[in-house]
Amino acid sequence: MATTRMILRAIKKRPFLFPASSHSFSSSRHGSTLVVAEHDSGAVKPHSLSAVTAATSLAGNGNSSVSVLLAGSGPSLHQAASHAASSHPSVSQVLIADSEKFKSPLAEPWAKLVHLVQQQGGYSHIIAASNSFGKNIMPRAAALLDVSPITDVTGISDAQTFVRPIYAGNALCTVRYTGSNPCILTIRSTSFPVPQKSNDSKAEASISQVNLSNFDEDLNKSRYIYQTSQDDEGPDLGNARVVITGGRALKNAENFKLIENLAKKLGGAVGATRAAVDAGFVPNDLQVGQTGKIVAPELYMAFGVSGAIQHLAGMRDSKVIVAVNNDADAPIFQVADYGLVGDLFEVIPELLEKLPEKK
Repeated sequence: MATTRMILRAIKKRPFLFPASSHSFSSSRHGSTLVVAEHDSGAVKPHSLSAVTAATSLAGNGNSSVSVLLAGSGPSLHQAASHAASSHPSVSQVLIADSEKFKSPLAEPWAKLVHLVQQQGGYSHIIAASNSFGKNIMPRAAALLDVSPITDVTGISDAQTFVRPIYAGNALCTVRYTGSNPCILTIRSTSFPVPQKSNDSKAEASISQVNLSNFDEDLNKSRYIYQTSQDDEGPDLGNARVVITGGRALKNAENFKLIENLAKKLGGAVGATRAAVDAGFVPNDLQVGQTGKIVAPELYMAFGVSGAIQHLAGMRDSKVIVAVNNDADAPIFQVADYGLVGDLFEVIPELLEKLPEKK
């Protein structure tokens, strides 16, 4: 087990604790694929950019292009379309469905939109990120298209062969798709990182409108009420390069501020175990694990986290894992790169005192 001093040394050696330059894409081959993308504030979300990266992995198998589908209404949709058009050299076309019907992320109209676009475009593959957006839409779209989706893909061997985790990530399963087109996939975004962009200028993809004249929406199945989000000045948990997670050992919401303070000092995001969420310490959108968010940061620090198999499934791909627990037999130490058996209420204040301020 390492000491607090060893943990500090490991942290100081790594430059990823502080914000880095924004990432973009490098050139790749094309694929006959439709990427169902999510956008916000005039930009395509990082999870969907990872889906574009996954789409380029299908290149070289008789495919020819990558199209990105965006839907919504207003200026932000068209800003996001411009972003998508210039985001990757493999993107040849951006399709936008501009309608108030898609202003809210209801699964039913979105699934029918995917079905409509597939009928118009005849794509061999349809890909979305395996987040709440993709998990909500893609199974419904697959049902409308009468095909079986392959979910949570972490590797693409060829256009019909994929790798996905099973048994809470303890085993990897290779799946060969033998069904009819389209092959519908949801991908784990942490397995398809967005490469850095070269400085070479690239032509933007064309932007065109989806013909919605034949779109038939059933308004009786669901209705949008409202959406709430957690106000947080820190980085998004799913894409953060540093994640600081607390477990039930923090005892209450007030003590969880120790985790928040450490995350703020390291420029990272706050995570939590299901036990901490169920106890009401933090909102459930901070949960990391099989039933929460899947993260793969460059540094993952776990305080008072026992390491249940469901939690490990959500963070085992982290580059460096640091664990602090007062139980020497806690399963988290089996996957940790650095471990310290100690009282988190002593360790965290010491780290806060000795770590330099984020620049």
